Amino acid sequence: MLKKLLITTLLGAAVCQTQAQSLYMPRDIKAAFAKQTRSPDGKPGKNYWQNRGRYNITVTVDPATRNVKGTEQITYINNSPDTLRLLNLKFILNTHRPGAARFSATQADYLTEGIQVDKMQINGSTQKWNNAPSGTNRGVRLAKPLNPGDSLKLDIDWHFQASVQSGREGMLNPSTMFLAYFYPRIAVYDDYNGWDTLEFLDAQEFYNDFNDYTLNVKAPKNFIVWATGTLQNAKQVLQPEYYKRLQKSFTSDSTIHIATADDIAKKKVTAQNDLNTWTWTCTNISDVALAVSDNYVWDAASVIVDPKTKRRASMQAAFADSAADFHKVVQFGRHTLSWLSQNWPGVPYPFPKMTSVMGFADMEYPMMCNDSHTDSFDFTQFVQDHEVAHTYMPFYMGINESRYAFMDEGWATTFELLIGTAEFGKQKAESLFKQFRVAGWINNKSTFQDLPIITPSSELRMGYGNNAYGKPALSHLALKDMLGDELFKKALHGYMDRWNGKHPIPWDYFNSMSNVSGQDLTWFFNNWYFTNYYIDLAIQGVNKADGGYSLAVQNVGGFAVPFDVKITYADGSTESVHQTAAVWKADQKQASIALKTNKAIQSVTLDGGIFMDATVKDNTFKL
Repeated sequence: MLKKLLITTLLGAAVCQTQAQSLYMPRDIKAAFAKQTRSPDGKPGKNYWQNRGRYNITVTVDPATRNVKGTEQITYINNSPDTLRLLNLKFILNTHRPGAARFSATQADYLTEGIQVDKMQINGSTQKWNNAPSGTNRGVRLAKPLNPGDSLKLDIDWHFQASVQSGREGMLNPSTMFLAYFYPRIAVYDDYNGWDTLEFLDAQEFYNDFNDYTLNVKAPKNFIVWATGTLQNAKQVLQPEYYKRLQKSFTSDSTIHIATADDIAKKKVTAQNDLNTWTWTCTNISDVALAVSDNYVWDAASVIVDPKTKRRASMQAAFADSAADFHKVVQFGRHTLSWLSQNWPGVPYPFPKMTSVMGFADMEYPMMCNDSHTDSFDFTQFVQDHEVAHTYMPFYMGINESRYAFMDEGWATTFELLIGTAEFGKQKAESLFKQFRVAGWINNKSTFQDLPIITPSSELRMGYGNNAYGKPALSHLALKDMLGDELFKKALHGYMDRWNGKHPIPWDYFNSMSNVSGQDLTWFFNNWYFTNYYIDLAIQGVNKADGGYSLAVQNVGGFAVPFDVKITYADGSTESVHQTAAVWKADQKQASIALKTNKAIQSVTLDGGIFMDATVKDNTFKL
């Protein structure tokens, strides 16, 4: 029995190793597998590690002048096996500085001096600092190396002026701010790349450690603050009536108007101190963001996100009272949190709340969204669904968005379609998906649109959007169709359970899905992620055969896509036969499909649905 078990184990390990080696793997990734921080079966390796920090941040905001002053202490813990002789710090807001590298041109109202460091100390020793460089990365040489298992304390005082032009962060109106990436942070040091030194170009997104945060926001009276985390002192910063409404919202399915336009106008919502300090805490999370306003109204309700434990999550909204769509946002969000928790991905929403702030970015943060106001309720819901779906990747899973954006955006786009189908119906949801996620790629013959999905996001420009959103979403949907919902969800949950709170890379996803599903999916992932393929099927012929007809289909574009064979018979009747991506497993360029029938066929059409075809004219064959 032991001998049989040993042979089985060795064979299993050999299969996993073959899978890992059969996909292209860059040398830095190979090194991680060799060090056994990553495992060929898709699990974190026996030597996996990641660093983390404890951030204690206090910011004082003055929306009237746009000034923000901050002080923070970071306790940084080196869990790596390496001795660190320097730190790489991230100053993401320096993307606003004149001379900073950016993905595209900007306007004068976007430009600021960025973050200005007033004082920095490492383990109590003052560090000389030059604020002149405009980059978003700054290396700091350590006087005393940080050994494995040790920690250091970094104290920073800093200030900046929020930009007038708002995007991901900045001024939403003259007295409303949305602050994201507003504090200096220590970059990720990981097992395959070392320090993350990619510049932020105001395009590709972020890569952060999982940290613990205490955030104190000092704001003038009559300014309400919303932020990532749990508000610890609501009774101290809110007048009794508004504290009571907030508490009621935590158990209410119905929307509670915590602060109405009339309440705001009468200046009676907050405690009447010159400055109120709002304190928020959160643990094991990758970032914090906040919004401050003296004119936004505040709605909230809650929803059960875990039926087994009856745990509720709060859904809140901060917005201009004149925005009709945002008056619906709390109930839209309740549905989103519940649906994502119970359907796809089917993992209970992991955080205590979500706040949707009316802004301009259509952008996600842990427990926060900065979303645009629109005249269409449906489109507002569509956008919010997408941003809330990001909860799972990159905030539940610590995706490296800067390098592998498709691991994040591809899943949010997938969930966006699946929840949209439940909300708007299949026809409308798929129409939106084709319009926003597929058509721009499939109808564009430019070389950069067909670069492999695995291409690092930091190396993409014009091809970034389709490689990050539509193409990977299609790959997930094709795999879901091929495996079936039950097995696909089992594999997805296996991957998520293994890498929750950690930093997965694409090969961890590929190997985990194969391992948990029990199927060697290497051929599928190679097809979708490592090629310059696109979607273009063509019927080569339909010929009589034993028991019916034989349909010959050429895969001109190369992607392993599902499709429907729509048959019109000579008697006027029709039939549709579905083919999953498995039809391309044996031969990714050619497929022969048996059409079993005793009736005469008049015509055959290939219909990919959301898998839009680049050349539709050769998808129909008439006999």
